[in-house]
Amino acid sequence: MFEIVLYEPEIPPNTGNIIRLCANTGCHLHLIRPLGFRLDNTRLKRAGLDYQEYADILIHDSFEKFITIRDISQVFAFSTRGSVVAHNTSFTSKSILLFGPETRGLPENVLDKILSHNILRLPMAPESRSLNLSNAVAIAVYEAWRQNAFLGSKG
Repeated sequence: MFEIVLYEPEIPPNTGNIIRLCANTGCHLHLIRPLGFRLDNTRLKRAGLDYQEYADILIHDSFEKFITIRDISQVFAFSTRGSVVAHNTSFTSKSILLFGPETRGLPENVLDKILSHNILRLPMAPESRSLNLSNAVAIAVYEAWRQNAFLGSKG
């Protein structure tokens, strides 16, 4: 199933919501340090509703270490600077969905490692700055999962 990567996440409730999303969709979650919270944070647990035990969560010390164990060509970075709309992309069950921190998005040094056609954006109204991180992840996961006929779902 898909892998979700949160690069330096900052807000515990967003990560908690994404943990719950992973538990309910079968996605694996990777967190890239530094994290803006402790994993035992009460707000993280409240948002995740104790779904942590049902989600596969891995923590990596850096993005560089993460990409040594994953195929960089399978990484799709979501950014407001992306030129390709996400729904115009073909996702496979091996796709890796990468998201940046809430307050600043993915930095150039990370985006530089991603194939340019794999830097995606989600459509928004012209005057909008960005979507909430957990909402953006949910939109991307469900689009990728839809393209893969909701593989592994109950129905």
